[in-house]
Amino acid sequence: MTRIGNVLYVAEHLDEAVRFYRDALGLAVKFTDGDRFAAFDGGGATFAVAGPDEDVTDGVPAVSFKVADVAATVERVTAAGARLVRGPEDGPHETRAVLRDPAGNAFVLYSPRT
Repeated sequence: MTRIGNVLYVAEHLDEAVRFYRDALGLAVKFTDGDRFAAFDGGGATFAVAGPDEDVTDGVPAVSFKVADVAATVERVTAAGARLVRGPEDGPHETRAVLRDPAGNAFVLYSPRT
């Protein structure tokens, strides 16, 4: 089953982004990984911020879809007109791929690593 896993932004200074979204907007921090990644409770959807080392979308905001099998989903969506930009590859916590839909919008497919 495919579902939205998070909406992903990129920040040059992750610590500043965490302070802003936590303190100014009041989002609860769900998970952080040093200066690489932070996830916030967006009230039904996860809002995520990646630091420069985890910028897989070249600074473009993207929706990330959680899927059971990244490689199989990449095959299916590229056959339907998506363009593979990066991956599939293993990240620190997940297998992921970055693609663009037929309109050119970036999106990420990921599956947690076990």
